[in-house]
This record gives sequence, C-alpha cells and structure tokens, in this order.
Amino acid sequence: MVARDLRLLELTGGRLHLAHLSARASLDEVRRARAKGAKVTCEATPHHLVLTEEAVVESRYDSATKMNPPLRGEDDRLALLHAIEDGTVDVIATDHAPHHADEKLVEFDDAPFGIVGLETAVALVMDRLVRPGHIDLSRMVELMALNPARILRLNKGTLAVGADADITVIDPEAIRTVEPDRFESRSRNTPFSGWKLRGWPVMTFVAGRLAHDAREGVAAHAAPRTAGRRAGKNARPGAR
Repeated sequence: MVARDLRLLELTGGRLHLAHLSARASLDEVRRARAKGAKVTCEATPHHLVLTEEAVVESRYDSATKMNPPLRGEDDRLALLHAIEDGTVDVIATDHAPHHADEKLVEFDDAPFGIVGLETAVALVMDRLVRPGHIDLSRMVELMALNPARILRLNKGTLAVGADADITVIDPEAIRTVEPDRFESRSRNTPFSGWKLRGWPVMTFVAGRLAHDAREGVAAHAAPRTAGRRAGKNARPGAR
C-alpha cells in the first residue's frame, strides 16, 4: 500500500504523509520516491522502534501487544532506527489508542488493535533512543515537535517569540517505572508495564497555562487566567 500510494503521488503531485511505518520495505519506497522528487513525509511510533514480534510470544499473546501495523522482526526494527538516524523518518508519533480493559481482556485474535501511546512516548524516546546515542535531544525535538508542526503548517513546535506557548518540560535524569494504574488516561493497555525508564516529562503548558505537573510533592494547578498565550511572554529561554 505504501508503494501504491507513492506511485499515485508521483502521478498526481501534491503532498503525502505516511503514518506508522513499520517495515524496511516501506522505508525503501519512501527513499526511492524522494529521490525522484516526491513530496512525502513519514512517521514511526515508539513501540515499533523498541519492540519486535518477540514481545507477543514472550507475553503469551497478551492483547496489550496487539497493534496495527503489527510488531515486526528485528531487521525491521533496526531499519526504523537507521531511518530515524539518517532523516528518512520525519516524525515520532504516539499512535495513542486507548481501550477499555474489558475490550482487551479477550482472546488475542478478538481484541482491538492499539495501545496507550501518549503516556510513555517521551520516556521511551529518551531512554531507548537519546541515551544510547541513536539521536540527540535536538533531533528528538525535531521528530516530536518541530517537524509535526511544519508538516501540518501550524505555528507550534518552537519557542520563538509569537509561537503558541505549548511547552513540555523534561527531566532527563528522572527514573520511573511504567505503572499503568497511575496513568492519566482511563485506559491501561500498554506493553511497557514494569519497564524502568530514564527521562520523563514533568510539566506541560498549553497556551502558556500549566496543564500538568508530575513533580513529586507539587500539586498540579492552572496558571492565572491573565497569563499571556505567547511564548515570548511565558517561555523561559532553553525550556523544552
């Protein structure tokens, strides 16, 4: 389907964004199309970058490991990592797909696809991509903020004066264990339960207002309504 869509793009022109690539062959098709001048961008998910089909077997077909596209082999996972490193992949997207526990508590074949991606995306990228040196922090910001905004043509993803003050503050040394029962989401379907990860978001600002505060002993609260909406008024230099 990736090859088909890229050939249609070549015939018709325009722009194409491919979501959730997971296979080496798909990445090869993207490179081929770009070499011919096609305007195509693509994304990968944290779970396809850190897990393989072995997770399904090791979990004894736990439905938390069922997603679409499915987890693939190690060769495909390494190809995705290389594509992250060389710039073929433009975006890391969460593919956040929460489901009620009862929906997932069925036979693997009958369970819906998807996992809770939003809760663990930043920590997985920090721990499994940044810390081992696959990418640096600047590349992470490109993949998770700058490029998504650029592709969607939104005035977001930067700390420039005049940009919306949508800011995530990350503690790169924070170590936490993934505990689904403590998720903000009402859903718990994650294959990462029990994983210990280093590098977590600790505060989130939306339009300059504090929306979430995960620091120990600090109660979450909203900033005053008089707070400005723009980064020039709210963002401290270097905050990400």
